Amino acid sequence: MPPREAYRAVICDLDGTVYRAGRPLPGAVEALRRMRAANVPVLFVSNNPTRSPAAYAERLRALGVAAAPEDVLTSGGVVIDWLLAEAAGAEVLLVGEPSLHAEFAGHGIGLVDSGRDADVVVASFDRTFDYRKWMEAFRALRAGARFVATNPDPTCPVDDGEVPDCGGIIAALEVTVGRRVEVVVGKPSAMMAHAALDRLQAAAHEVLVVGDRLETDVRLGTRNGLDTALVLTGVTDPTDLHTAPDQPTFVLSDLAALPSLVGLADPEPH
Repeated sequence: MPPREAYRAVICDLDGTVYRAGRPLPGAVEALRRMRAANVPVLFVSNNPTRSPAAYAERLRALGVAAAPEDVLTSGGVVIDWLLAEAAGAEVLLVGEPSLHAEFAGHGIGLVDSGRDADVVVASFDRTFDYRKWMEAFRALRAGARFVATNPDPTCPVDDGEVPDCGGIIAALEVTVGRRVEVVVGKPSAMMAHAALDRLQAAAHEVLVVGDRLETDVRLGTRNGLDTALVLTGVTDPTDLHTAPDQPTFVLSDLAALPSLVGLADPEPH
């Protein structure tokens, strides 16, 4: 299906779209190199906050994709912005991995280990999640702390399938506390869309969202006025499209077709 209009920039997912378990997916590196060579801005937007933008940029460079920290936006970065704007000075209990703790501390956010001291609980993708963390978050939320999360993903794609993601931690807390999460900043939220468009300095109709998840990547577009391209290299099966409430503008087998969607000519054969 040809593009309906020219796109000036691209919002591109990482896990399940560019790579899986650190290994590049078919067509991804060459497509992104072509985008870079044509000066088409690509902002890598990930719901996975277990790496900093600098670490993601380093991983992309190791795969052969030119990237700097400012080319990466994560749900961790967006939740930091939210905390600084909406809960300045708050003591935060973070259910998250050490890398996100370091990122929070680097922005001057006060972190506590005890639920009795917390003003805000932030739930995140956390492979170190245990009963102690659950109990402290439970205690804080029962006492009235605000309830925020980085991303809604139930699972994260890995080499041999999927692993539980932040959505499961949110559910565990919601069920035991009897409260719904107040804010989820990652895709498909308007906060993530606005942060990405602001970084790109582009309007919604000028930007194409590319990713492997219907409920996050595609929904980011449908809820916020952006066209979308679903790639079938991650968690979405083609049969999922039959009943999906959020339908992508385009469906791609992988990222190889992305340059043609933004109007780049196919390279000349050697």
